[in-house]
Amino acid sequence: QVQLVESGGGLVQAGGSLRLSCAASGRIFSRNTMAWFRQAPGKEREFVARITWSAGTTYYTNSVKGRFTISGDNAKNTVYLQMNSLKPEDTAVYYCAAGAFGSGVPGSYNYWGQGTQVTVSS
Repeated sequence: QVQLVESGGGLVQAGGSLRLSCAASGRIFSRNTMAWFRQAPGKEREFVARITWSAGTTYYTNSVKGRFTISGDNAKNTVYLQMNSLKPEDTAVYYCAAGAFGSGVPGSYNYWGQGTQVTVSS
């Protein structure tokens, strides 16, 4: 089993920054890939960014490239999502996810956090 605990959401004005954290515990192999997804009201859950521990690679959806950065701290078993230049359209519940071979598809992740709300005001 893998447990994920998110923190760091909140209300920020457009152009501001937030940093989300996701603390992971449990089987290391089962969380080799960790990702952030988000879901706005009335919309499907969408991929934001992912990091693969073994390869050290990162991927981003086009709409956040250059503004968001995903990183990880192995010693703390924590993944971060630094969000800069936030826009109102970034408003959503952000979820941390973990999987052995995760991709950009929600179904490729076995474990999910409880979600944290990010609200960007205009």
